[in-house]
Amino acid sequence: MIWVRSILLYVAIAIALIPHSMAILLFGWFLPVRYTSVITQSWARTNAWLERLICGLKVQVAGQEHLATTPCILMVKHQSAWETISLHHWLPTPQAWVLKRSLLWIPFLGWVLKVGPSIPIDRTAGRRAILHLIRAGSDYLQAGHNIVLFPEGTRTAPGARQPYNIGGALLAQKTGYPIVPIAHNAGVYWARSSLKKYPGTIQMRIGPPIDPNGKTAKQILAAAEGWIEDTMTTLPQTRSMINNHN
Repeated sequence: MIWVRSILLYVAIAIALIPHSMAILLFGWFLPVRYTSVITQSWARTNAWLERLICGLKVQVAGQEHLATTPCILMVKHQSAWETISLHHWLPTPQAWVLKRSLLWIPFLGWVLKVGPSIPIDRTAGRRAILHLIRAGSDYLQAGHNIVLFPEGTRTAPGARQPYNIGGALLAQKTGYPIVPIAHNAGVYWARSSLKKYPGTIQMRIGPPIDPNGKTAKQILAAAEGWIEDTMTTLPQTRSMINNHN
């Protein structure tokens, strides 16, 4: 039944994407971003409902009091496609996501990303990619958007670590906007390299804002990485750990 439910979930999410993406494509060119954000959040909320209904996959969030009422840089652990599909529902809007440029070519989803607030990055561009992130990110922050980025740049398996990219920390240093670190264990239930979706409760932890003022980019990054990775050690990283805990 895990396979059947997982496939049904993918089909349901794809079906839900079509009307939401068409609405953004039709109205996103001229409507203020707060209206298109409502559409995007509706799709993410629908996905969260489908995950519970079809696969028994829930989310428990702690630390929402740390989400700033003013724009911030949301630095998120990257373990699963769950973040791309559902995270928008749990974070404050409007949001501008830092993403791989190649995602823009995915039917419907990529078309929406082109219309909506996003910062496409060419990973092969090196320093030019970082400069683009800082310029575009600064503009979005000043316009009232929260920046969502995955500092590892690629999905990591539960319990694994990847080097953190410094782009988000440089953006914080240059603009003075705080970083809010976020840890979660979605990869336990929604693995990066598997179609299977297991029932359970994803635990997401939101950390206190990190003030970048008076710090170097390396110090900012170390503070964010330290909080995320230390918090990850407190979250179950395998289903057996969850079963043993229960």
